[in-house]
Amino acid sequence: QVQLVESGGGLVHAGGSLRLTCKVSGSRSHIYTIGWFRQAPGKEREGLSCISYDGTTYYIDSVKGRFTISRDKDKGEGYLQMNTLQPEDTGVYYCTMGCEITGPPTKIENDLGVWGQGTQVTVSS
Repeated sequence: QVQLVESGGGLVHAGGSLRLTCKVSGSRSHIYTIGWFRQAPGKEREGLSCISYDGTTYYIDSVKGRFTISRDKDKGEGYLQMNTLQPEDTGVYYCTMGCEITGPPTKIENDLGVWGQGTQVTVSS
């Protein structure tokens, strides 16, 4: 019913920027919630940011002020602009439909279990 495809990852030096894209297709793609998660090497998948169906945005503390989430409903795309990247940002980035927000401190969890294939982000020092 829903398909997600991430793109935009790559290799950057510390302090650099990347913009990730999540292409959404399938049912009800004209209005949707998009979440971005990261799985760092040897760590569990962690929710980073989410934009809800009404446009409200959420960020965990470690990315707030550096990452910006957005979407274009007409294009069926979600985005994650990542600035001032650091080596600890290295990991596979996934987008998903649906977020559950708890806290403070803000925590973001997936509530649907629908993921894209992921895109690798590597930040070198």
